Amino acid sequence: MITIYSAKKIVTMNPARPEATHVAVRDGRIIGTGALAELEGFGAGTLDDRFANKVIMPGFIEGHSHAVEGKWWRYVYCGFFDRMDPHGKVWSGVETIDAVVERLKQRDEAMTDPETPIAGWSIDPIYFAEKQLTRKDLDRVSTKRPIGIMHASGHIMNVNTRALELAGFLREGIDNGGLPLGDDGLPTGELRGPDVMMPVGAHAGFDSNMLDFDEPGLLDFGKLCVRTGVTTATDLAARLTDEIVGIGIDVTSRDNFPVRLSAYRFHHGLTPKELVRQVMNLTEKSTDRFRLGRIKIVADGSIQGFTARINPPGYYNGAPNGLWYIAPEQMLEIYELALQNNIQVHTHTNGDEATDLAIDMLEKALQKFPSNDHRFTIQHGQLVNAAQFRRMAKLGFCVNHFANHHFYWGDEHYQFTVGPERAERMNPCRTALDNNIPLAIHSDAPITPIGPLFTAWCAVNRITGSGRVQGHHERITVDEALYAITMGAAYTLQMDHEIGSIEAGKRADFAVLEDDPTEAEPFALRDIGVWGTVQDGRVFDASQL
Repeated sequence: MITIYSAKKIVTMNPARPEATHVAVRDGRIIGTGALAELEGFGAGTLDDRFANKVIMPGFIEGHSHAVEGKWWRYVYCGFFDRMDPHGKVWSGVETIDAVVERLKQRDEAMTDPETPIAGWSIDPIYFAEKQLTRKDLDRVSTKRPIGIMHASGHIMNVNTRALELAGFLREGIDNGGLPLGDDGLPTGELRGPDVMMPVGAHAGFDSNMLDFDEPGLLDFGKLCVRTGVTTATDLAARLTDEIVGIGIDVTSRDNFPVRLSAYRFHHGLTPKELVRQVMNLTEKSTDRFRLGRIKIVADGSIQGFTARINPPGYYNGAPNGLWYIAPEQMLEIYELALQNNIQVHTHTNGDEATDLAIDMLEKALQKFPSNDHRFTIQHGQLVNAAQFRRMAKLGFCVNHFANHHFYWGDEHYQFTVGPERAERMNPCRTALDNNIPLAIHSDAPITPIGPLFTAWCAVNRITGSGRVQGHHERITVDEALYAITMGAAYTLQMDHEIGSIEAGKRADFAVLEDDPTEAEPFALRDIGVWGTVQDGRVFDASQL
């Protein structure tokens, strides 16, 4: 059965036919775009006019997200900015430590068991006057129940005294860069990196692996995607145990689940050989809506958490250099084995020193196992410079920049982390394109809210939270930004033959919009309404979630 959708305008991202008024769909695939009379040549079909006053674009692709956001909404939101949950409720931001404590107290007072943990998420002390949060602050909520709050970066956690006690970490003499000590010689309650976050977080309300989704959380993540026009998303750092894979296959196969999810196995906890062996086994379980068989490496931490590895002159405020999450030898072996077995790798680098490591290791690995189309991708790459891009272009790297950072942390980067000069060139989308680097842009949800039109707005305007333009020379055009959240992201996921544009043979994945982003003022991109999505020919109305 053929269904022909009409629209006020269809923006196809197909240069052979960039605009249309109708698109024909059969069995979840696009069979053609154009005028109604042209599409009638395919045979009898049903005309669907529900989008006659809407604008259709290719379904947006979130090339760097974590499906765990749906689960984290069951925790206490402690972010600085207002944020919408999967059900459409907007939660106000908390702007001081006292406000964070008060919000946690509200959860504490609503609980009957005095020892049940409280988990919170999205805090970022860099916004607070004190610039830090300690276990004593969280002890104001409770000294009996363990409490843990994940930072917005996802690379740091703060816990109270009880959580440290339960994990056996409230003692003197600890020599671990991930456990800062106070003047009393005891841990302050700040945990840096997965090696310390995981064992303590397990006592503070977080699962043994804090990045694993669960069934209700994955369903809620799907709702967030529909509300923002996303039809394909990533779960870009997962353990992918048998249990999690089973949940992923089950939930994504349901008729009411609206997203294609591409899940990448996190390198942490396995040797390179074990990692590649597991990923090769996962490939055999991959389905259309739950894609498996790829690797995610995390090389360093976050810049705003001062755990990213950056080259001289170092941090602007004199903070010590950040943390390595992987040894060079381990990264090289993963790259070599991945190239040998035709497995794609995405590598998180925030600092430019971490990017140097990834470039150096891929250059060595390609000498041993050449590849003409590996599409290894640098994720974030916030401090990549022009010289690094020139090397990346020769090696075939893609990049997926964290454009949202300009708004959420741009002022803090300018004032505290890397200083004015480097802050103005962070997430250098213009330089990437000028060096012919395949470009995507992302939200890193739940680090910032999923929303590709907002991410495009960030890359086009480079506005900070205080309203300054930071780095005029790195702005890209509206058309380039829209390409980055459709075809650009599809390319980095090795899916550009299936999604990313509206053209014959591709999957019927659409973002249904209230207005035309190609005709909007650049500053209005983030304000364009999303009616819902069409995914594999199935229609999802955001107002009905």
